[in-house]
Amino acid sequence: MTQTHFKLDDAKVTVYLDAPNWSQDTAAALGQFSCKSFDAGTAVIGQAIDFVKTKGIKGIIGPMDGDTWHGYRFVTETDGSPAFMLEPSNTNVATDVFRHAGFTPISRYFSARVPLTETGQFVPPDSPNLRIETWDGANPEGLFKQVYDLSVAAFQKNAFFKPISFNDFLKMYMPIVPLLKKELVFFARTTDGKLAGFLFAIPNYNDGPTSKTAILKTYASLQKGAGQLLAYAFHTTARELGYETAIHALIHDDNLSALRSAAEGAEIFRRYALFGLKLDG
Repeated sequence: MTQTHFKLDDAKVTVYLDAPNWSQDTAAALGQFSCKSFDAGTAVIGQAIDFVKTKGIKGIIGPMDGDTWHGYRFVTETDGSPAFMLEPSNTNVATDVFRHAGFTPISRYFSARVPLTETGQFVPPDSPNLRIETWDGANPEGLFKQVYDLSVAAFQKNAFFKPISFNDFLKMYMPIVPLLKKELVFFARTTDGKLAGFLFAIPNYNDGPTSKTAILKTYASLQKGAGQLLAYAFHTTARELGYETAIHALIHDDNLSALRSAAEGAEIFRRYALFGLKLDG
């Protein structure tokens, strides 16, 4: 990724000029942002915006560390509960700086939690063409190759999608292998063994090594019905393993997953937004 860094004593930001397109226009992204004060943050964001204007780019999105495979989104509303594993975090000052610079929300997300005793009440209909299996814990590179291929196929029509290489994908995800619990990694396969969907969940290690909360981090499917089967497998298995709470993490407001989360009775406790700024000319 093409990166340019701006840094003051009390603030910093990275500009990515090859960010995903926004509304079919070229866009830059502002990521790796932090500031100790509103004034410092405003100054460094102003430098970044001026720099992007010189490149003839139509808009800026952020916060985003280059693409949606990496960190992006600000927390915009919260009930004050501690951050969970792999969740974005930021200060209110950071969002104030972006808003002051003219950025407005362009995509919204939420996280919700639900007691596992209340989930899995609706049993999805059997699908004779699909079976659900868990990861055997072997060959993590092979695991991530399957996940990578399906992710690219499933997410390519999403807003702000930008492909990355498999090697870059591995660099991101291999470090989390020790955190994975094989019983919480699910695959949906067709009768001929073809991968039709996957679901990754992890314990909320932010609570400590014996956390009673499981995070439904990511799932995707290419075949109708696979998502429901995967979610049901996750909720029932997590409950059987002794987890007490499920977090449905970082769901887009308009995604089908939002309806499924609500149907499980999950209550939203955090909201997030990706911001954008259109540039003149």
